Amino acid sequence: MQSTFEKLQQLQDILSRKYELEHEIHEIPRALAKKQELLNRLKKSYIDSNDKFEATKNNLLNLKRELAEAEKLREDSEKKMDVISTQREYEALEKEIKSATEKEQYFRREIQKEERNLEEMSNQLKKDEEMIAAEEDELKEEDNKIKAESEEKQVQLNSLVDDEKAIIPGMDEDILFKFERIIKNKSGLGIVPVTNGVCTGCHMMLPGQFVNDVRTGDGILFCPYCSRILFFGEQDESSQEDLVDSDVGGLADLVDEDFD
Repeated sequence: MQSTFEKLQQLQDILSRKYELEHEIHEIPRALAKKQELLNRLKKSYIDSNDKFEATKNNLLNLKRELAEAEKLREDSEKKMDVISTQREYEALEKEIKSATEKEQYFRREIQKEERNLEEMSNQLKKDEEMIAAEEDELKEEDNKIKAESEEKQVQLNSLVDDEKAIIPGMDEDILFKFERIIKNKSGLGIVPVTNGVCTGCHMMLPGQFVNDVRTGDGILFCPYCSRILFFGEQDESSQEDLVDSDVGGLADLVDEDFD
């Protein structure tokens, strides 16, 4: 059994690193996905901002066209002032000129405001373009880095798989199946020593006769509390005497239940 325990301890190191690498390989693309999501948001924001920019440009053109119409109306009304013959005509033209002048002033103010908005939007769009270009470069660089990292980890993983295959021939398949599950579920610890009557995996005190059975090492025994495989470890001098056979009933049931 000593050889089996040694193999299990070796296999524990291999499987722990193997599962760790598999998790890392699985998680690696997530960082890239977050950067891609950020880039997509930037591009969508840029498109929305550009749409507003184009709408502002169109509005500015309309304001300039309306300004030109107001200027022409005022100028035409001012020309008519030289040929009027009655007070009523004078008052009507004066009213038209005043209205056209007010429109001119309004359109000029609106044009100035929209021109400022357009300049601010243009500057912001340039900044957004630079940011998007930088994010695209960073994303490309990160993608290359991730591919290289994944390939490196895959090489390590393949090497661990080869090491695993070299150890497991001749080992009980049922024990291996349970052991692999334990490694995955117990933070990489599938086989631990019993020290001073305590499972060092879950730190629970074990029944005396059960500890004696572990010390005898005649077979594979699982902790009834955490299901890890147990082997006998170093003890304090006070615990070297045979442990009393007590509280042993139901251990097999506890272990079996844990794997159901």
